[in-house]
Amino acid sequence: MRLELTGRHVTITPAVRKTVERRHARLARLLNDNIVSMQVVITREKSRTHVDITLHARGDHFLHAAATGRDLPAALGAATEKIEHQAQKLKSKWTERKRQGVSAAKAGSAAPRPERARRIFGPPPVPAGDDAIRIVRARRYAVKPMSVDEAALEVAEGRDAFLVFRNATTDTINVLFRRSDGHLGLIEPEA
Repeated sequence: MRLELTGRHVTITPAVRKTVERRHARLARLLNDNIVSMQVVITREKSRTHVDITLHARGDHFLHAAATGRDLPAALGAATEKIEHQAQKLKSKWTERKRQGVSAAKAGSAAPRPERARRIFGPPPVPAGDDAIRIVRARRYAVKPMSVDEAALEVAEGRDAFLVFRNATTDTINVLFRRSDGHLGLIEPEA
């Protein structure tokens, strides 16, 4: 993180730098150290002090605030308060994006065709009342390279009804599943 401190008609003393860095540390904690750079310009005009702050956060987000006060702490406090408000908004956008599920467009494209799903899995369950169909993630596991025979042995001995694996001979992702008639089904992607 880069801090650029500029003084116009003001001498940047170690005390001024320490005050700015202390305010900056609060912002860095708020944004989880995602600040790329910060420029602070302190200008002295007659009996007023003007502080101009530009903050560059990850993802090309630029936050800007300007404030004027009788002295440096007042102007710096007002400008920092404006930047903190913008940073709170930006952070809430980041956390809200993480909480969102799969978008409707992605869910629609990944949904299986109903006629094929009925043939394989039987009729779809009817949602009770106004409940929508939910996708529940069960677990995650690594996709291992193995042959079809090794995958068949693993599905036969395991409790899982299917196995996603990388075919060692073709180097493609395949799915091996247990069918309702007791046999195993293999799904291979088309080239």
